[in-house]
Order: sequence, then structure tokens, then C-alpha cells
Amino acid sequence: MKNNNINIVKDSVTIIGEGVKLDGKLISKGNVRIDGIISGDIHAEGNITVGVHGEIIGEIKAQVVIIGGKIDGTVDANEKIILESTSKMKGDLITKILVVEEGAVFDGKSAMNSKDIPAIPPAKNVLLK
Repeated sequence: MKNNNINIVKDSVTIIGEGVKLDGKLISKGNVRIDGIISGDIHAEGNITVGVHGEIIGEIKAQVVIIGGKIDGTVDANEKIILESTSKMKGDLITKILVVEEGAVFDGKSAMNSKDIPAIPPAKNVLLK
């Protein structure tokens, strides 16, 4: 019989509910949903969803990050970051795919880190006549 405990962990969801405040680092092998307040870094092997009432001050690392609440810090997603219309993001974003919905607030820098896309050389100063 095959042991599927690894799949159970990856499919699990840790929920930080509204009204919960956490100070410190959160590490998960699965997915995380935050509707409370976290002061500290969050690293997940799965996905991270920040609900409308969720607030995070710190670094976020995951596969996919969906933001509906407030973030103050760096977000690094291996695959995709989605800034929903209710999101307020202050900090830098690093990902392959970035989706910004109308109404989202974003104050920071974004970097698309796809290894599949070759680097574009800087433009030469050319004056057009």
C-alpha cells in the first residue's frame, strides 16, 4: 500500500482567522490562508491567500500568492501573484506572472524572474530625427 501522507500535507490549509494576531515566523509545507494579522515572515511550500481583513508586515514566500488585504513587505512567488481589487501592497513583488486587478493599490517595485525569458540588453542612446 502506498503512503500518501506527503499529499495530505501539501493539500492541507492552515488558517489564521480574523481576530488572531501572530508575532513571529510562520512556515508551512501546505497552503496558508490569513484573515488575521501577522508581524513576521511567512514561507509556504504551497500557496498563500491573504483575505480582505488580513494584514501582514514581513516577507512572504510561496508558489502562488493571492492578496486581498494589506501587505507591508516583500512578496516572492515562484509562479504567480494576484493583487485583488481590495488589496493594499507596499513593498516589492518578485514573480513570473503578476495580475493587478482594477482598484488594487501597489507602492513598490516588481520584478518578473522567469528563467525562460532571455534578458533584453539595455537600449542604446539613440536620437530620433
